[in-house]
Amino acid sequence: MESSARRDRDAEGRARNARPRDGLGRPLPYGAEGVARQPEGVARSPEETLREAQRLLDAGMPFHAHEVFEDAWKTGPAQEEALWRGLAQLAVGLTHAARGNATGAASLLERGTGSLARYAEQGGVPTYGLDLGELAAWARELTNRLPGPVDAAAEAPALRR
Repeated sequence: MESSARRDRDAEGRARNARPRDGLGRPLPYGAEGVARQPEGVARSPEETLREAQRLLDAGMPFHAHEVFEDAWKTGPAQEEALWRGLAQLAVGLTHAARGNATGAASLLERGTGSLARYAEQGGVPTYGLDLGELAAWARELTNRLPGPVDAAAEAPALRR
């Protein structure tokens, strides 16, 4: 059997992994009971994005929160791309930390803080009640404790104070 025939595909023929996933986004065997995936391409308001992402972070599901942020950067205004990308990178950094991948976690947390810093440097851009400096401090503090056991729910940042 050719490898492309074994790949999961959507109705348009794009590769999509239909395997169930756990709360940290790790693939499970076909037929296993996994965590519901976030639908892709959902256009939410910034308020809805932050509320849903915070719910997922608090539930220990940063991988799923990253998908919510990814939708915001792909469907939102171009000037806000660095904000939503940075938040997605922080969520993936927390995902890697919780999975025990300290190197990947540190890399994504650093990239996320860099994206947020570039966003803030634009000046006059909306932050939707986020304290970008506080999120960067959270990411640096988490990075400094790696490697080590990380409980995704317990370590989840408060997006707004």
